[in-house]
Formats: sequence, C-alpha cells, structure tokens
Amino acid sequence: MDENPPLFNRIKKLILGRRRNLEDQGIFHKLSLIAFFAWIGLGADGISSSCYGPSEAFLVLGQHHYLGIFVALGTALTIFVVSSSYSQIIELFPSGGGGYQVASKLLSPSMGMLAGCALLIDYVLTIAVSISSGADALFSFLPVSWYPYRLTFALSCTVVLMLMNMRGVKESVLPLVPIFITFIITHGILIVYALATHFTALPEVAVAISTDVQTTGSELGFLGMLLLILKSYSMGAGTFTGIEAVSNGMPILREPRVNTAKRTMKYMAWSLAVMVMGLMIAYLLFRVEHVP
Repeated sequence: MDENPPLFNRIKKLILGRRRNLEDQGIFHKLSLIAFFAWIGLGADGISSSCYGPSEAFLVLGQHHYLGIFVALGTALTIFVVSSSYSQIIELFPSGGGGYQVASKLLSPSMGMLAGCALLIDYVLTIAVSISSGADALFSFLPVSWYPYRLTFALSCTVVLMLMNMRGVKESVLPLVPIFITFIITHGILIVYALATHFTALPEVAVAISTDVQTTGSELGFLGMLLLILKSYSMGAGTFTGIEAVSNGMPILREPRVNTAKRTMKYMAWSLAVMVMGLMIAYLLFRVEHVP
C-alpha cells in the first residue's frame, strides 16, 4: 500500500473514513444499531418534528387556543395508531422496505413504485423543513442583521449531514447522541416545569376549555368548530413525519431485528406523544401568543 497517498485520497479518508474489511465476519455486528441508538438515529426525524408540528397546529387556532387540547389528543392517538401499524409491518416484512414493500407485495408493483416515489419526496421535504425550522429557531436568538444568512447556514448544515451519513450509519448517529439526549432532557424539564408551576391552575384550564368550546360553537357552529380543529390537526401533521423510518431501516438494526425494531418503535411513539401533548398543554398553561 502506498505510504504517501495523494492528497485526494487523504481528504477522502478524512471525510468518508477508512475502508471496511468486507471479509470481517463481525462487521455487521459492529455497524448495526441497538434499540437505543436506533431511537436516536431513526427516531430523531420524528422527535424533531415536535419542534414545528405542534406550534403550526396551535397557530391555526388563532384566539381559540383551548381547542388545542383536542388537537393534542388527536395527534397523540394518531401517533400510537401509526406506530402500531408500522409494528405490524415490521413483523410482516422484517427485511425492511416499509410502505414500499406493503404496496408492492400486497397491492401491485405500480403502487409500490408510487409509494417509493412518495417516500423519496417525503424525505426531501423532511430534511428541508427540519433544517429550515432549526435555522429559523436558532437565528431568532441572534441579531436581526444576521437573519439573511440563515439560508447559507441551512445549506451548510445539509452538506455536513450528508458527509456524516456517507461515513456510515453508526458514525452519523454517535455525534448526535449528546444533542439528542440534551433535546429530550431539556424538553422533559420544560414540560414538567410547566405542569408543576401551573398545577393549581389546571381546574381553571379545564373551565377555559369548556368555555372556549361553547364560545367557538356559538360563533362558528359545531361544523365550523370541527373544521377548525381538523385544519389545525392537518397543519400539525408534520408531527407524524419520521415514524416510518424504523420499518424502512430494518437492515441496519441489531439482531433480532424484529424485536429491536419494535422496541425502537415504542421508544419513538411514547417520546413523541408525550412531547407533543406536553408542549401543547404548556402552550395553554403559559398562554402562548404568536410573536411575529
């Protein structure tokens, strides 16, 4: 082997890492993910959607804030229903493929192609929305004069994530562990703090919910109120993005894959549902208003 590889090879090795020995019988065990790391690597997509899904849903309600409790309950229920469905898909198709395999095997190859195309579009939009949302949130703390650079920052983050994923699944997950854990802990503390400091106000919130239902019903009618709740629910549908990642990424999970995947689905479903419910309730307790 050349002791002084060209500069290009050095840069390639720095970015992509060393070559893997495909004859190593333990290579898959070294690269595969246990449920905890799969929750971080595959679940970060879903968990991160709690940063923009609930807020978008809450924004649609306008002055009818307290209807958000029904949106939160509907969202949490949908998370568990979708997660349960994907757990069944995991058992039926342990080799992975998710919705693409379901459509291809149980419906037709054409439907499978349609599902695959939808999945590709979904991932492109997920990356775009997640990174742009994160950039907007970060730049909201910075001086206004910096705001025009948020697009450059978002594109740079996209390139960095691409390079991390090119190094391998495990290499791309490990740097995210402290970020993911910090995210979970800080949001957990925030939700517990909101409930603890406003515990005595919960009866008032219950009364306010009842009053808001009556007021909205008299203003818009039952159908109008229902449509408002459904519109809010649909605008917050970004919350469900990423739940399918586990069933699609079965090949990278540690054996026994099915058990690992189902455990990962439980972690993802409970953490996302608690996060969404907690944030929506915190919005009500703190009487959050939109600030342009």
